[in-house]
Amino acid sequence: MRNIMKKILPIGLSDFKELIDENYYYVDKTLLVDEIVRTGAKVILIPRPRRFGKTLNLSMLRYFFEKSSSSNSYLFEDTAIWQKQEYRALQGT
Repeated sequence: MRNIMKKILPIGLSDFKELIDENYYYVDKTLLVDEIVRTGAKVILIPRPRRFGKTLNLSMLRYFFEKSSSSNSYLFEDTAIWQKQEYRALQGT
């Protein structure tokens, strides 16, 4: 029998890395990366009601595109955007 850690709800958390590292539930919205890249817009307005995940989405985008001394690619291994091979090269750029 596998030892499976139960996931917990991320109430009040909005840091993508913390959600993944600490095994919180996460509704995969990584295909937002695809949408943003395809539009090619200089400015993107994302109007949503409060508590709708805007800050978490920005955090996810930051970890996807940000250049850092260590790779953040492991954060995206189980996400929808990672299934699209062409986007793996964009991670960390």
